[in-house]
Amino acid sequence: MQARMKNPVLVLPETLQALLAVSNSIKDRGLSETVIDLVHLRVSQINGCSVCTDMGFRKLQKAGEAMERIVGVSAWREMPYFSDAERAALALGEAVTRLADRPDAVTDEIWREAARHYDEKALSALIVSIAIDNVWNRLNSTVRQPAGASWN
Repeated sequence: MQARMKNPVLVLPETLQALLAVSNSIKDRGLSETVIDLVHLRVSQINGCSVCTDMGFRKLQKAGEAMERIVGVSAWREMPYFSDAERAALALGEAVTRLADRPDAVTDEIWREAARHYDEKALSALIVSIAIDNVWNRLNSTVRQPAGASWN
């Protein structure tokens, strides 16, 4: 696959800086890097973003995450490898990513379970993280940014 054009954040570098600033704003808010990375991988899988799926896989692998957990993200409901808090974050990530799939995309049940595991700051960081993952996925998928390729 070949990219249709340069990644939009390279054409508009101030956009790249703004997106990076948003990503940096959620650090140290009570949400573990592992949860952020697991949710990022799942959101990217749902959106079919090859770049983010590849980067997410590699980041988790480099961090020493067990291969069963990395591969298991795609079927996390059926896998025994995730904590209740991670499952709550993955469920929220899927719901926020699939807003148009059902009338009440983020059900009260999904919300309550996430809120049970994360305080308001961590939950806010999780929501922003999911939103920014979706932005990156849409940018990359629209221009067909190939995995493993440079952005130029």
